Amino acid sequence: MLRTLTLILAGGDSPALSVLTAERTEAAVPFAGKFRIIDFPLSNCVNSGIYNVAVLTQYKPRSLHAHLGVGRPWDLDRAQGGLRVLHPSPTPDGGGWQRGTADAVRYNLDLIEDQQVDAILVLAGDHIYKMNYIPLLELHAERNADMTLAVHSVSPHDTHRFGIVTVGSDGRVDRFEEKPRRPLSNLASMGIYVFRKQFLIDILAGTEHDFGRHLLPRIIPNSRTFAFNFQGYWADVGTVQAYYEANLALLVETPALDLYDPEWVIHTTSADLPGVEVGEHARVENCLLSDGCRVYGTVTHSVLSPGVYVSPGAVIRDSIVLGDAWIGPEAVVDRCIIDEGVRIGGGAVVGEGDIATPNLAAPERLNTGLTLVGARAQLPEGLTVGRNVAIRPRTAEHAFPKSGVVPSGATV
Repeated sequence: MLRTLTLILAGGDSPALSVLTAERTEAAVPFAGKFRIIDFPLSNCVNSGIYNVAVLTQYKPRSLHAHLGVGRPWDLDRAQGGLRVLHPSPTPDGGGWQRGTADAVRYNLDLIEDQQVDAILVLAGDHIYKMNYIPLLELHAERNADMTLAVHSVSPHDTHRFGIVTVGSDGRVDRFEEKPRRPLSNLASMGIYVFRKQFLIDILAGTEHDFGRHLLPRIIPNSRTFAFNFQGYWADVGTVQAYYEANLALLVETPALDLYDPEWVIHTTSADLPGVEVGEHARVENCLLSDGCRVYGTVTHSVLSPGVYVSPGAVIRDSIVLGDAWIGPEAVVDRCIIDEGVRIGGGAVVGEGDIATPNLAAPERLNTGLTLVGARAQLPEGLTVGRNVAIRPRTAEHAFPKSGVVPSGATV
């Protein structure tokens, strides 16, 4: 296998995830109960035998840094190679914040130049998938490629969300268009690139900020760029709706993403929590419950992260509840995403009423009836919250209307 350095891009602010990324980068957003999104590319690396990994951070990195630590859960706490967490800082020549994915890699060219490697594997830190990178690296070597892109077929209705490539009969990439209105194919770039080391150094001599928007459309016509067609599960969870659907898709009888495969374990930092406790009068149906959950009410078709407490008489339906949230007695949570540390007072109803009214502040992000409650918000007893509502992180009880009603489409 090619000697490889992996760079995981985990510095984006991801505004399309609304309040979920108000206090954290997307790579640190919890997924499937106990995991974080960054766990998937990290686990893919070590399962593929790649132990030379750098994570490039920038936006709100504190929770991501705390999660990564020294890389022990992924066997990356090593004297040679292992995990490096790289964050931008001022430089004598005026360098500062990174302005895109290509700029983030350019900022770390000194690391790349010092590495005794043949290839640079660049990964997005915000996608959910299980992938063995060895066949990708082997194809790159066999074709003597300057660059190899991993691509995945997507629905024609979703092509506007991705960089779309066209591929010739010999597997070479002919064209790359970032989020086109009229795509020429449905092959989406997965944000997974393998570069020949010197080729990457050469193309970063310019000033382009972003791989997809600026760099790839320019270099592909004049380089040996090939496509690697990945057939497995892959999800870009960069929008609220995509994140919600990818989580609840784990609850079907045979989910497309198998988290129980002993041959491809997804590693993560696990808290020292006891097992799940389900009370005598509780009802749990078609759910994914994590360590430390204590359920005394009713939970149906939902995903609960570690440490969630569901009081007697409380009802949770079709929802995602993240770590250490507290749901009070007789409260109802319906079709919601509840972030970490939220406290919902007794008798409150979150997610009720008209789904046709989009969120007035962000109609393009919240328009399907989902209600979001940001981290550590405190909802008072008896509050009623409508649909397509966004409640910002750390909102205190006194910030809610005295009427006790937050109408559909509102932002608090």
